[in-house]
Amino acid sequence: MIFDWTVPLVAAPMAGGASTPELVAAVNAAGGLGFLAAGYRSAGEMSRQIAAARELTDRPIGVNLFVPGPPAAPGAVAAYRERLLPEALRRGVELPAAIPPDRDDWDAKLDALLHGPARGVEWLSYTFGLPEPAEAAAVRAAGIRQLGTVTTPEEARAATALGLDALVVQGPEAGGHRATHRAEDRPGTLPLLQLLPAVREVSPLPLVAAGGLGDGAAIAAALAAGAAGAQLGTAYLRTDESGASAAHRRALVELGATTVTRAFTGRPARGLRNAFTERHEGHAPAAYPEVHHLTQPLRAAATRAEDLTAMHLWAGTAHRAAPEGRAADVTRELWRDARALREQ
Repeated sequence: MIFDWTVPLVAAPMAGGASTPELVAAVNAAGGLGFLAAGYRSAGEMSRQIAAARELTDRPIGVNLFVPGPPAAPGAVAAYRERLLPEALRRGVELPAAIPPDRDDWDAKLDALLHGPARGVEWLSYTFGLPEPAEAAAVRAAGIRQLGTVTTPEEARAATALGLDALVVQGPEAGGHRATHRAEDRPGTLPLLQLLPAVREVSPLPLVAAGGLGDGAAIAAALAAGAAGAQLGTAYLRTDESGASAAHRRALVELGATTVTRAFTGRPARGLRNAFTERHEGHAPAAYPEVHHLTQPLRAAATRAEDLTAMHLWAGTAHRAAPEGRAADVTRELWRDARALREQ
C-alpha cells in the first residue's frame, strides 16, 4: 500500500481557510493523512503553512494545488458584473472592473515544492485538472507521490496515463468545488458509489473516495465499493482545529438543502442554498477564477456581517452530520464505526 496511514481517512484540502496546520496534525495523530490547501494562497503562504504543519506532526502530509486553466471570455464576466452591481451598491462595496490573468501562483508553488522552502512534502494532489507531463515528471523525480482528483472515468484515464500514484474520486455529493478538469464542464451526477466502480474499470490506481461521507456507514460503503480510503471535508468543518468561521459552522446545522452553483466563483460548487444562489444561479458564466475575483468583495462583506443569506457556505450533502470536538477524536470515532460495520 502506497499510503502512509493506519486509518484510511484523509482530511480533504479545503481552500479559503478551513484547512489548517492544526487540522492536518490532528488527523495525522489519529492515524489518517492530513492535506493542506494551497489554493488562493501565494507560494510563500503555502510554504509557511507547510512549515507550521511540520512543527506539529512528523507524519506524512499532503498539499493540494489548483491547476490553472485558460482565461475566460471577458464579455460574459462583464455582463455578470452588471447583474451584481445592485448587490454591491446595497453592501457598499466596489466590484473590480478588470480582472487580470491569475494562475494561482502555480509556477512559484511548484518551484517551492521541488526546490525551495516547501520541499519534503510527501503527497501532492491536483484539483481542476492535471499538470503538464514534464511537471508531473519533475514532481515524481523529487520523490513526491501524486494524487489526481477526478469526477469522471474520462478524467481518471487521463490521470492514469500521466503516471500519477492514486486518484481521488469525487462524487456529486461533495461539498465545495466540483473538481471538473475544465471550468465549463457540467459536473457529473453519477453517485459516488456508482462512480467508484466506473473509475475502477478504467484505472488500476488506488482510489480515495470523496463526497458526502459523513458517518461510518458511508465510509464503509465507499470502501466496499472499491476505495482504499475516504476523503472527508465537511465532516471536519465544525471540529476544534477547523478554520471555518463561526457563521459557517452555525449554518451547517441551521440551513437545510445544498445546491451546486456557479454563482460565487464561476465553477460549479456545492454549498448551502441561500438567497444569493437563488437570485444568481443560471446567470453566472463558466468563468473561473474571474467570477471568484468578481464576487470577492460581496462575499467578504457578507462574511463580515455573518449574513447567511449571501455567504458562500460550502457543504456536502451530509453537512448536518458534521460533529463538533477534536478532529483526532472525530477521525477515530468515524473509523471505529466504519470498521465495525465492515467486520459484521
